Amino acid sequence: MNNMVLVKTVMLQASPERVFEFLTKCDLLATWFHKADADLIAGKPYALMSDDHPDKKLCWGEVLEMKAPERVVYTFTHDHLQGHPSTVTFVLEPCAGGTKLTLTHEGLVREGQGDGPQAAMDMLGAHDEGWDEHTARLRKAVMA
Repeated sequence: MNNMVLVKTVMLQASPERVFEFLTKCDLLATWFHKADADLIAGKPYALMSDDHPDKKLCWGEVLEMKAPERVVYTFTHDHLQGHPSTVTFVLEPCAGGTKLTLTHEGLVREGQGDGPQAAMDMLGAHDEGWDEHTARLRKAVMA
């Protein structure tokens, strides 16, 4: 099950400092992902809220690491993961006047989960598609 990690690379026409703010500031997170209950802070829990129901958490976890403007790591879960924490890592590298953003999402499928290969592929596919959608919005948001 070594291939159960999602990896996305996105080229962004903005500085790593600007991209880092879009990954960590609650008002900027809302422009491409979901509004956070507060700015993300290392060692603190966070929650991303529903656009339709501002009191409903969609995703939540704890910020494990932040190194501006190079890296953000947090645990990530939601109802479909039944509270099982996965890990999302963003690595930002300066590149050709912009930023190369590498997103890694690990732990979506656990060894011996018991739901079978189709359920694992469904989970990975859904998150892969979701990250495609969100990173496309991030690409537009950082340029605005």
